[in-house]
Amino acid sequence: MVQSLIPSLYPLLKTSFHLDFGQIGLITLAFQLTASLLQPFIGLYTDKRPKPYSLAVGAGFTLIGLLALSAASSFASLLIAASLVGIGSSVFHPESSRVARTASGGQHGLAQSLFQVGGYAGSAIGPLLVAFVVLPRGQGSIAWFSVATLIAIVLLTRIGAWSKEHRLPSGKSRNAQHMAAISSKRVAVALSILIALIFSKFFYMASLQSYFTFYLINKFHVSEQSAQIHLFLFLGATAVGTLIGGPVGDRIGRKLVIWGSILGVLPFSLLLPYSNLFWTTILSVIIGLVLSSAFSTIVVYAQDLVPGKVGMISGLFFGFAFGMGGVGAALLGELADHTSITFVYRVCAFLPAIGLLTAFLPDVEKVKKLRLKPA
Repeated sequence: MVQSLIPSLYPLLKTSFHLDFGQIGLITLAFQLTASLLQPFIGLYTDKRPKPYSLAVGAGFTLIGLLALSAASSFASLLIAASLVGIGSSVFHPESSRVARTASGGQHGLAQSLFQVGGYAGSAIGPLLVAFVVLPRGQGSIAWFSVATLIAIVLLTRIGAWSKEHRLPSGKSRNAQHMAAISSKRVAVALSILIALIFSKFFYMASLQSYFTFYLINKFHVSEQSAQIHLFLFLGATAVGTLIGGPVGDRIGRKLVIWGSILGVLPFSLLLPYSNLFWTTILSVIIGLVLSSAFSTIVVYAQDLVPGKVGMISGLFFGFAFGMGGVGAALLGELADHTSITFVYRVCAFLPAIGLLTAFLPDVEKVKKLRLKPA
């Protein structure tokens, strides 16, 4: 919720600080880079030295960033505030993903989806809070949301204590023995393909999360509040899609879900730039629903592919996802300044075609079943 306040505030900040689209992109880049670059290293470190209370520490950084954002008086201070929120995210995500897997009872996809749906639900609520709380009262009202962050710190401290008591034993798991059937070279290729799929998903998502409100305002001349509601519908659909993706992957296979999610959104993304307001709303909801179902599945697939490195894999994929969101927002902002917002959506429409690479992923579930069969 707190993180989604940042892109939701862009129309307000653009007017208040006289920013262009390139500067808007740099704010996203500041947040996403600090949220991404640190995550794999923090995950690798906590794989070896678990830090269950890092959950609360991450929320503490987010709190400081939130208060800094409410009091920012220059473009530089906006960048610092966004960076602090990003640091909070980088500390929080590797350990929180490990806690979700520990609590999963073996239903890793479902647990990862439930974990991520909290994030997407918060992201969906953010634009509504900006529309009905911040826009009428101004930038200073952002500080009110610090109450939610303080509550989160208390809850995460208790979850950290639970995690410390229930941590799974280290050592080579059965899953590691099963995955030994896949060569290290093939694992590296599979991880590269997953990263390409993450690039496709989050670069395209950046175009919607950062610039969808501007697109609606410029093309259809809707009000700021109306544009925020449309963004809420899109983000709400991503929350639902995230919840569906994990358990469906547990049931029918993760590779099939990845296929359907990334490549399946291509027809809708190609239609979006040429649709009227009604169909733009419908298509954005379908895109959010379908595309978001991939991420939890990709994370669990990668965790199964590289057993015993839950923190590092979670940090790598969450970090790369945030990084792609930041780089995408910055580059697409520059592209919008030199062309138009509509042109940005026409270019990004082809990104889901990268989903064709899914064909080269090994079938992890099939490998497990073959290894479990008696000789």
